[in-house]
Amino acid sequence: MANHYRELLTTPGATGLVLASSIARLPQAMIGIGIITMLVQQTGVYWLAGAVAGTFTLANALLGPHISKQVDQHGQSRVLPIVTAFSIGMLLALITAVYLRAPAALLFVLAALAGTMPSMPSMIRARWTQLFRGKPQLHTAFSLDTVLTEMAYIVGPPLAIGLSVSFFAEAGPLVAVGLLAVGVTAFLLQRQTEPKVVVGHASHGGSTLLIPGVRTIVLALLAMGVIGGAIDVAVVAFANAQGWPASATFILAAYAFGSLVAGLTFGAMRVSLAIEKQFLIGILVTAFTGVLPIFAADVYVLSATLFIAGISFAPTMVVVMKLGTIIIPPSRITEGLTWMTTGISIGVALGGMLAGVVIDAYGARAGFGVAIGAGIMMVVVVLFGLRTLGAASAVQVEPQFSPSP
Repeated sequence: MANHYRELLTTPGATGLVLASSIARLPQAMIGIGIITMLVQQTGVYWLAGAVAGTFTLANALLGPHISKQVDQHGQSRVLPIVTAFSIGMLLALITAVYLRAPAALLFVLAALAGTMPSMPSMIRARWTQLFRGKPQLHTAFSLDTVLTEMAYIVGPPLAIGLSVSFFAEAGPLVAVGLLAVGVTAFLLQRQTEPKVVVGHASHGGSTLLIPGVRTIVLALLAMGVIGGAIDVAVVAFANAQGWPASATFILAAYAFGSLVAGLTFGAMRVSLAIEKQFLIGILVTAFTGVLPIFAADVYVLSATLFIAGISFAPTMVVVMKLGTIIIPPSRITEGLTWMTTGISIGVALGGMLAGVVIDAYGARAGFGVAIGAGIMMVVVVLFGLRTLGAASAVQVEPQFSPSP
C-alpha cells in the first residue's frame, strides 16, 4: 500500500500541493457551519442562521462553475487572487454586520456576494489532473484527495463551532477567513503544479454540462449528496429520539471513518475494469448500503451500519472524478470538476431539507428513507446514462488543444 503513496509524494511538487491544499480546503468545511453558529450565538434565531448560511452555500454552488470557467481561460494565478480577495472582503463585511446587528436583508446580500469564494477542491483536483492525466498515479492522487477532504469535514465543523462557542460568536468565521487567505496564498505559491491554460477546440464552447456524460455524472453526484445530507439530519434526529443527542458525533464519525479507510485502501489498488463499470458498481454498492441504517435498533448498530455505508463513498468519488477527467477536455477541466462539486453540494442541502420535512411528519427513522429514495434515483440515472458514459470515456481527450501563449 505504501509504495503507491510514496511514489505519488516523491513526484516534484506533489508534497507542497498536499500541504498547501490541506489548509486551502478547510474553509469550505468551516464557513457554512461557522455562519450558522455565529448567528445563533448572536441572535438566537435558527431560521435566520440557516437561511443566511444557505444563501452563501447556494450562491457558492451556482457561481462556482462560472468562476472556474474563468480559471480555465485565464489561469489560477490570475483569477484566484481577485475572487478570493473579494470573497474575503464580503465575509468580513458579513461578520461585521452580524456583530453590529445589521438588518437581515443586508446579511443575505453579503452572504450571496461572499459566495464568490472559489471552489478549492476543484482547483486542487485540476492540479492532480495536470500532473497525472492518463497515468495510474491519478487514481492514488484522487484517493488521497478524497481522504483529505473527509479529514477537512471531520476537523472543520467542530473547529468552527468550538471557536465560536468557546471565545466569541464571530471567532469561527474569522478563523475560517484567515485560513482561506493563508491557504489560497500557499496554494498559489506552488507554481510548479499550476495547470497550463489550454485553448480548446471551437466545438467545446458553452457549458461543460453539454458534454456527453457530464449531466449523468452531475445528477448522480446530486443524488449522492442527497444521501449524505439526509443521513446527517436523520442521525441527529435518531440520536435525539434515543435520548442521547451527543451520540450523533461518533455516529457521523463512523460514517466518515468508513469512507476514509476505504479511500486510502482504494488508492493503493490498481483496478483494470472499465471506468464506467467501476462507476456503476460504486453507485450500486452506495445505494444498497444506504438501505442498512433504517433497520438500526440503537446508536451502536447505527454506527456499524453507517461505517459499512461509508466504505463505498470515497471509492465511488475517486472513480467519478477519474471519469470526469477522461470525458472533460483539458481546456474545460476546472469548470467540469466544479459542476461535479456543485451537484453534490446542492444535493447535500436538498437532502437535509427533505429529511427534515419527512422527520417532522413521520419520525426520526423515516429520515433514512430519503437516503434510500435518493439511492434508487441515483441507480436509475446511471443506468440510463451508462452507454453515453462508455462512449464518452472511449474518446478520452479532445481532438485538438494547444497551450496558451
